[in-house]
Amino acid sequence: MTDIFSLKVEEIVSKIKDAQLTSVEICEKYIERINKFEKDVKAWVYFDKKLLLEKAQEADDHRRAGKPTGPLHGIPIALKDIIGTIDMPTECGTPIRKGKSYSQNAEIIDLLLSAGAIVMGKTATSELAFLGPSKTTNPHDYTRTPGGSSSGSAASVASFMAPLSIGSQTGGSVIRPASYCGVVGYKPTYGLISRNGVLKTSEKLDHIGVFGRSVEDVALLAKVLIKKDNQDKATIHYSSEDMLIETKKGPLFEPKFIFYKTDNWKLIEKKSRDAFEYFIKSFKKNIEVFDTPSYFKDIHKYHQIIHETDLANNFGLYYKKYKKKLSKYMQDAIVKGNKHSAKDYAEAIDFMKRSYDSYEEVFEDYHGVLTPSSPGVAPKGLKSTGTAEFNKVWSYLGTPCISLPLLQGENNMPLGVQLVGARYDDHRFLGVANWLEKECNK
Repeated sequence: MTDIFSLKVEEIVSKIKDAQLTSVEICEKYIERINKFEKDVKAWVYFDKKLLLEKAQEADDHRRAGKPTGPLHGIPIALKDIIGTIDMPTECGTPIRKGKSYSQNAEIIDLLLSAGAIVMGKTATSELAFLGPSKTTNPHDYTRTPGGSSSGSAASVASFMAPLSIGSQTGGSVIRPASYCGVVGYKPTYGLISRNGVLKTSEKLDHIGVFGRSVEDVALLAKVLIKKDNQDKATIHYSSEDMLIETKKGPLFEPKFIFYKTDNWKLIEKKSRDAFEYFIKSFKKNIEVFDTPSYFKDIHKYHQIIHETDLANNFGLYYKKYKKKLSKYMQDAIVKGNKHSAKDYAEAIDFMKRSYDSYEEVFEDYHGVLTPSSPGVAPKGLKSTGTAEFNKVWSYLGTPCISLPLLQGENNMPLGVQLVGARYDDHRFLGVANWLEKECNK
């Protein structure tokens, strides 16, 4: 049988369509991986192999009957356990929701099903998509964190227990786990993917993101998920039809980048810093190194105000009724959130537009901004998911960003390079990311 783990998702879809592979065969291969590695990685909180194979059989029967197939027909996809599903629990990483399901599917579930995809199961998340770590370990070293909050989503793809997965990011919850686990993690522009039916932590900061093993894989999944949804007022009309085509096409001419070392450069472990220095040197004709803009310091403060205020607003009832079931991380954030004034919050929202207007000028001369995805490789221990200091700015600004597993740091652990683009320029942005991925893999 074909080695499905070496194929891009689009190639697997093509083989299913041409009857060279069946969805059942593909799912059986992933079940084998889950049987072998899940006991150590602990990426899943809900997985039913019988249900998965039934859905795969239905997909195969659908194709054999000559019915039309979608762009993800027969492909199993893992979901972060904050995405609402009727037929599976959605526990959001907290005992407060133990065994509870949503009364309807999230909008993105319906889009997946329309594209012919199969929902594999639910992957572990940090508590309420915040900081309280899940049970998941890093597939490259079980003593290290996989990052968070999309811990299981990144780890399931990294361990070849799923070809694609969906997560979310409010601070750094897609980019950081992707970096720590050595996979591609893509957070599109704010407002491209609906959050309707997904746990709400912050209206202004929450993004849906996706994980895969290549830029083309995440572009294919994102293409399916991007759609205007009247139930999520942040979403806009945005044509994603040619997203994969544009990703493959790449930039019209050799791209130019700015590399921000950020104020935390000295905090990066030496070997990781050396890896980034080598990367910059390797692309010296494409990269110019700049100091981080001064207003970025204020963004961290304003991101925190919005995030904590929204957590207090959205989970205040949990705090009143189930305080002892919440982690210290969540309790502290809610207490702080209740102390921020309306004036502080309004200032934090207002600064979003002003700071993005300043940042956007970069794209008059450059294709993108490069930074570390994380302050180094995945830290030892499972009591923390690491820091989002290298990611919060971009969640606040709502820009597209992607972590590419291009480097190695200490102990040969994966280390991501973060590429950041301009809002609503995701087609071109992914083409540039694809160029960078291919250049580094030559």
